[in-house]
Amino acid sequence: MSRPQPQKRATVHDIAAAAGVSRGTVSRVLNGGYVSAEARAAIETAMSDLGYVPNNAARALKMRRSQAVAFVALEPHSLFLDDPNIGSIMLGANAALSLADHQMVSLVVESARDTERVSRYLSGGFVDGAIVVSARTKDPIIRVISDLALPAAFVGHPPDLDQNIPFVGIDNVGSARAITDHLVTSGRRRIGMIAAALDRDSGIDRLAGFRAALGPLFDEGLVADVPHYDYGSGVKGMRDLLERDPTIDGVFAASDAIAAGALESLREAGRSVPGDVGVVGFDDSTWAVRCQPQLTTVHQPAKEIGSCAAQLILRQLRGEHPDPGGQLLPTPLVIRDSA
Repeated sequence: MSRPQPQKRATVHDIAAAAGVSRGTVSRVLNGGYVSAEARAAIETAMSDLGYVPNNAARALKMRRSQAVAFVALEPHSLFLDDPNIGSIMLGANAALSLADHQMVSLVVESARDTERVSRYLSGGFVDGAIVVSARTKDPIIRVISDLALPAAFVGHPPDLDQNIPFVGIDNVGSARAITDHLVTSGRRRIGMIAAALDRDSGIDRLAGFRAALGPLFDEGLVADVPHYDYGSGVKGMRDLLERDPTIDGVFAASDAIAAGALESLREAGRSVPGDVGVVGFDDSTWAVRCQPQLTTVHQPAKEIGSCAAQLILRQLRGEHPDPGGQLLPTPLVIRDSA
């Protein structure tokens, strides 16, 4: 009795013949390039009918591609797990990469040793590109990526970022100014800020927007400088502000997590919100709706930021050159009960 012959594996030639297109058109679909909607539909139908399975391993060897992109977060490990904003950026990036059949590799950097380890990994050919979140001014990772000429996209814009490296983010100055204006127009006059992460562009820019909105009402003594966008920093920062000026009646917290911590300190001090003190945050994260009262805040489109950063990487991998400069996404105010 003769053995059944194994079914022949469908090839790109077979798909092209069945779809009535050229092999080059099929290759563009497989590699994430542009083709017309009609051609793409015909090719996908042919692939399904013929049971075509892409040989990703062979394609990766041929193209010298890993089909992986690094998500590099320059934050303490605890903040990486607790910050819903970073989590949303990561999820948005992962969704876009998954649609393009790319794997995302998460790397957390919080020390010089981590920087060295991640630098070796990025230079080893394990990933095709990198999305970088929370880079500080003069962060070593900026120079590493620039020297490697690795396709990259930064979330935010460190001042020393190479002009050829694209970034995506928001207008932190304008957003901070708008939310502070809301406090002023609500009648607050002794307004302080819990300013975080002043070693990176987001923190510096939010403080600049706060200062610009207040004008002559700005008081340097009512700025509490804290290291991170986290709950504990909000608790400490608000206690500091109350000690400096018990008559404070408005607070801009540089993140929703900070604002949540500030609310805790105000409760401890017997201050009502918004009756005695108006409090506003930044991000419109899950913190904003978990707080009592719920936070007036700035909506930061975190998932969209992550998706845009991933698309910038994919464009570079297709041989495209993103326009120089950054892509800024809108940040509307969300008015709730805290101010």
